[in-house]
Amino acid sequence: MTRAQSMLRHGGALVLASLLAACAGQRPAAVATAVAPTTSVAQADERLAAVALERAAIEARFTEREIVCYDKFFVNNCLDEARERRRVALAAQRAIEVEAEYFIRKNKVEERDKALAEAEAKFQAEEAAAAAQPSTPPKVIAPVPPPRKSTVPDRIAKRNARAAQEAAAEPANAATRAANAAAFEERRRKSEERQREVAQRKTERAAKRAAEQAEKDKAAAAQKAAPAK
Repeated sequence: MTRAQSMLRHGGALVLASLLAACAGQRPAAVATAVAPTTSVAQADERLAAVALERAAIEARFTEREIVCYDKFFVNNCLDEARERRRVALAAQRAIEVEAEYFIRKNKVEERDKALAEAEAKFQAEEAAAAAQPSTPPKVIAPVPPPRKSTVPDRIAKRNARAAQEAAAEPANAATRAANAAAFEERRRKSEERQREVAQRKTERAAKRAAEQAEKDKAAAAQKAAPAK
């Protein structure tokens, strides 16, 4: 096999590889991850710690996979599969994190409400005990002060109002977070597509240059081999 034929065959193989990689680079649809509900603060803390560790492990596996991909023939196809696996794994960990954080916030609100209720009960008991004591004639005639008003009900009402506002805003906030995440994924997907297109164009240009050079070499060899007139 001549050098020109070898270069032509190599260039054709590069073009074929780019076409096959482009056809195989479609991403599978993401699958929603169901998360078991958290039942305690300790469990929520454990889940958040596990999410941090698993994220680090996911990135480490992705880095190892990237190294393996660069030794494969279809590099882009291998990288696309590795990126998709990382995206799905990170999405699953994010779902666990969101559920655990929500449980912790809800538990804090419940504990505050419980503390306020206990304070109100203590206040009422003190008022009842004071009313049961026999009154003594005042030494000095003075206006009787108005009964002390409890501020606990107002605090409970304000807390409940804030909790209701947060609960009402949660669907909109969740939709906004989902839209932002989707927009980010779309930008990253387009960026990766542009990178693949640039790589494909480079491959095609390299194949074209190889073919042109092979034609030049062939013409030069034919001219050299032609008998002098």
